[in-house]
Amino acid sequence: MVRTGLSALLIIGTWATAGLSQAAAADPSTTATEAPASAGLLTAMQKDLGLTKSQAEARLAAEKEATALQGAARKAAGASFGGAWFDADSGKLTVAVTDDASARQVRATGAQTQLVTHTAGRLDATKARMDSLAAPQGVSSWHVDPKTNSVVVDVVASERADNDVLAFLAKARQAGPVTLKETSEAPQTFAAGTVGGDPFYTGNVRCSIGFSVHGGFVTAGHCGKAGQEVRGWDGSGIGNIQGSSFPDNDYAWVNVGSGWWTVPVVLGWGTISDQLVRGSNEAPIGASICRSGSTTHWHCGNVLAKNETVNYSEGAVHQMTKTSVCAEPGDSGGSFISGDQAQGVTSGGWGNCSSGGETWHQPINEILNRYGLTLHTA
Repeated sequence: MVRTGLSALLIIGTWATAGLSQAAAADPSTTATEAPASAGLLTAMQKDLGLTKSQAEARLAAEKEATALQGAARKAAGASFGGAWFDADSGKLTVAVTDDASARQVRATGAQTQLVTHTAGRLDATKARMDSLAAPQGVSSWHVDPKTNSVVVDVVASERADNDVLAFLAKARQAGPVTLKETSEAPQTFAAGTVGGDPFYTGNVRCSIGFSVHGGFVTAGHCGKAGQEVRGWDGSGIGNIQGSSFPDNDYAWVNVGSGWWTVPVVLGWGTISDQLVRGSNEAPIGASICRSGSTTHWHCGNVLAKNETVNYSEGAVHQMTKTSVCAEPGDSGGSFISGDQAQGVTSGGWGNCSSGGETWHQPINEILNRYGLTLHTA
């Protein structure tokens, strides 16, 4: 049944060529009534986020409005902008600003505000200085956090007293405002050795398809190197990896040929109905987000942080988005989607879908821009 669904996704050539548009062309104000949330998506959000059906519907509507508001609110904040996030309790976009005058201008756009000490520019500069430091394995990741108005450093709890970790933290604090947070495990990528079943394979590695683009699909860079042959779930050749970057980034794209086709769909794996992709507008921190992958299929959570540096054993990867969604080996490269908007491809994380964990994705728009690709949209 899983194989049938994947085959349908990749070989329906007639549908694949219909209704295609530019990746960033979708106007969020025109899609609210075009794509009502499916019953399956609402069920998944109820299960993973602890919401009622009406709460899930209200949250999706509020997140769409917050996503559309981000540009105007940031412009109104000007030089005092300290970051932004979606506040699930109020259902509004919250914008951090450093002065009252800017706060009044931001509130006029419909967003709510929070006064802070440091601008986003100051925090970004702090993180940039930290990115130049060599981080020990006990340091999991670090990112600019607008809520705490600092750079949050995640440290593996069992390694907190390690001398190399302490030395890194001392240098980090010299760079600027830093907040320490403990995590239970170090991050790892979610590729897997070949096992019987679905998605795509490179050598003895199994990964998951991310999003369809004109001429192929995007996925995670750690799944293979440029030039490698890619095989489908049935062992037949799909194409080759045309470009790949890992570490520093974690993205790749694969050309599709030999009778294989792509369509603007994210598989629901029977948990929910397959989801159409209508654009790639970036959801704010705090928004709900769901993931589709070949091992654990469909799970949902929240956006926790953006522009995070993740310290994998293979090397640091920058500008990642952290989420509370779980994942497991084989889910690498799979789709992260918020509502009907593509967000990114699964990179790695810690934990699993039995006990929970956190997962990072490589933002989709960076991949499209890097390789000059156009997202398939419905």
